[in-house]
Amino acid sequence: MLAAASVLLLGASASASEAPVAAAPAITASIDLAITGLRSEKGNVLVCLSASPKHFPDCSDDVNARKLKISAARAGSIEIADVKPGTYAVALVHDENGNGKMDMRLFLPREGFGFSRNPKIGMGAPKFKSAQFTVGSSDTHHAVRMNYIL
Repeated sequence: MLAAASVLLLGASASASEAPVAAAPAITASIDLAITGLRSEKGNVLVCLSASPKHFPDCSDDVNARKLKISAARAGSIEIADVKPGTYAVALVHDENGNGKMDMRLFLPREGFGFSRNPKIGMGAPKFKSAQFTVGSSDTHHAVRMNYIL
């Protein structure tokens, strides 16, 4: 009888060790953007968070980009939640007329734009490297200044 109980206990401990182990929660952080310099509360602010230098700053073809549309009246502070660790850059467009894109006139933007790390604006959009930042396990905060040419 004692031998049978030992076999049962051994069987129970073997099945207990085979129980599935709960997966650790994924590490994510939030990116908080403080937007300054919006010239009006009209329209929306289009936000693109991309990890792809190839698709920056126009992330329309970037299937992995995070895209947000925020009312310009509420765009002073924007949070992008649940971002996995990595290297990213943010591009913003103040879409004042609400048509969902950056309007141009003679190759110059007619609407406002901004980038993470506020790189110097020359002829054309900045490169990914000048706007990139790293996200780890802690939340990050960035001030983005909007620019208007026309």
